[in-house]
Amino acid sequence: MTKTTRTYWNAFLPQNDDAWQPIEGLAGMVDEVTLSLCEESGEYTRLTRFQPGADTKAFGAKMHEYPEEVFIVSGRLFDATFEQWLDAGCYASRPAGEAHGPFKTDVGCVVLEISFPGKKG
Repeated sequence: MTKTTRTYWNAFLPQNDDAWQPIEGLAGMVDEVTLSLCEESGEYTRLTRFQPGADTKAFGAKMHEYPEEVFIVSGRLFDATFEQWLDAGCYASRPAGEAHGPFKTDVGCVVLEISFPGKKG
């Protein structure tokens, strides 16, 4: 199982704006860009960008059947399940089945997510 590779590329440069895709149901609030993907296992590395004022309350909390890691790259995000603001530099390694969200942000936020669907727990 091999994830896709890419030589140095900057997702934040304006010329790469078209690489970001709106998340279904959250257009205008939350976008994502997949940085690396293993077609076989489904494992991926992704950036998720929350615009200032974004709120996913309408979608409720969520959980996955697989583990994931998240790192707050910039801004801050409120996780309602944990009743906690996550600032730039915050990291979590979530086990399969752990509830998280819904999320909101006042200033915007970028999250690095590494997910492991091939390692269902």
